[in-house]
Amino acid sequence: MNRIVLGAVSALLLAAAGLFWWQGRAATEAAAPPAPLAEAEPAESGAALDELPSEDGEGMRGAALPAASEATREEKRFNRLDRNRDSLISRNEALAPRVAAFRKLDADHNNLLSFEEWSVVTANRFKKADANGDAQLTRPEFATTKPKPSKHPGCKC
Repeated sequence: MNRIVLGAVSALLLAAAGLFWWQGRAATEAAAPPAPLAEAEPAESGAALDELPSEDGEGMRGAALPAASEATREEKRFNRLDRNRDSLISRNEALAPRVAAFRKLDADHNNLLSFEEWSVVTANRFKKADANGDAQLTRPEFATTKPKPSKHPGCKC
């Protein structure tokens, strides 16, 4: 009985501590400085900023848009394989997607499809891309493994 009561009390204390922590973070974020305003075109008439904008929104300024880094397709493909985020792809990281494909091919789970035979293409491709032979691919080395785009049939319109 004591264990149940002690467990309930400790759960309530943990919930209360989490609630106070959460409220403290909300108060901190509420006092955050406003976003910088986007640069506006100079007013032609020299009107004050306190005037209301027209109904079509002309002359309105808002917060500056956030800057987004646009990763290229090659960077996204590299980052998908680089699981430990060390900017290097090891042989195990390069072969990891092939393991899932192998499991899909082995539908009856009798392991008659040899993984070494099946992955020889990937291993050879990895070896060919690894220019300095250190068993790891850098970003420029990885870019050489980019798959060729498939030819999509044109529209028969």
